Amino acid sequence: MVRETQPDTESMFYVHPSPNSVLVTPLLDGSNYLAWNRSMIRALGAKNKLKFVDGSMEIPDGDDLNLSVWERCNHLIQSWIINSVSPQIAQKLVFHETAIEAWLDLKECFAKADRIRIATLGSTINNLKQGSKSVLESFTEMRTLWENLNSHRPMPHCTCPHPCRCAAMREARNFHIEDQIIQFLTGMNDKFAVIKTQVLMMDPLPSINRVYALVIQEESNNNFVASSVDEQISLVNASDSRNRSQGRGRGYSSGSKPPRQCSFCGTSNHTVDYCYAKHGHLNFQKQAPSVNASSSSENNEAASRSNTGASSPSANISQEKYDQLVSLLQQVNLLPSSSTPSASANHVNSSSVSGILSIFSCSISSKSDIWL
Repeated sequence: MVRETQPDTESMFYVHPSPNSVLVTPLLDGSNYLAWNRSMIRALGAKNKLKFVDGSMEIPDGDDLNLSVWERCNHLIQSWIINSVSPQIAQKLVFHETAIEAWLDLKECFAKADRIRIATLGSTINNLKQGSKSVLESFTEMRTLWENLNSHRPMPHCTCPHPCRCAAMREARNFHIEDQIIQFLTGMNDKFAVIKTQVLMMDPLPSINRVYALVIQEESNNNFVASSVDEQISLVNASDSRNRSQGRGRGYSSGSKPPRQCSFCGTSNHTVDYCYAKHGHLNFQKQAPSVNASSSSENNEAASRSNTGASSPSANISQEKYDQLVSLLQQVNLLPSSSTPSASANHVNSSSVSGILSIFSCSISSKSDIWL
């Protein structure tokens, strides 16, 4: 009886019966090599196949018993790499015989420091604003830019056999974190001005994740206040709509004024100035004679007032003025010298003061041909 041996799962030649393709997102497009390289190292390390691409494993000789197993693992890893890059880059990788050749080719082409890319990332981070995005969206976008920048210019690590004990590297890392906190808070909208001031006044500054949590709480508070205000506004609008509907039920629309009502008769659509119950109906045919009659009556009243004024004692002239007037008229031969003063006086006294000329022209009898 032959005993089946269990496969060594810890061996780097072990392949799972259902090997899944190692797909890294995002795919390599040339500008994200450092981030892609880090993701691929993790994926290959999880499969225990990292030694096939980092140069720590030599290619077996032709008479090596592990050659067939190595070739199977090599083809598998090479297919993983091709499926993890863009189609344009994959076209030149299919001609490589080994996975390590494809790996070194990508490193030689895209691993060089791109200072233009570094300058672009720095400018984008400094000018990034929240705008209409949420705090989560803004923080995720900025963190992605930070990771891309760190992949091009990573923080140095001490490689000494005995790690340094001074605080220089720790201070450098703290300054790097402070720069990220300032960049994140600067990009927030003005409604987070209070929380920005509070965080920047903390000593020491909290971690970037703690700052993000504080900003998220402030955003939730602002949303709660805004929802309360909107609820109050909706209640006011609902009340106004009910009042407008009640107004339409009374017979007038919400946009028009209420109907006019007469204070004399109590009916609507007119005022007391145009009330027929108070002033009567207008009749233009009957009103014209009344106007003439009123004008004639006014003339009669004026004539009666003039007659009354003529007969009133206040309109009589004095005796002295009458004698002077008579003597003056006698000098110009308008009155005869034989006129009796009593008759003339009585005639003049019965005349109006304001109509002296008419008195002489109408009432004084003279033998002269001269008329005044």
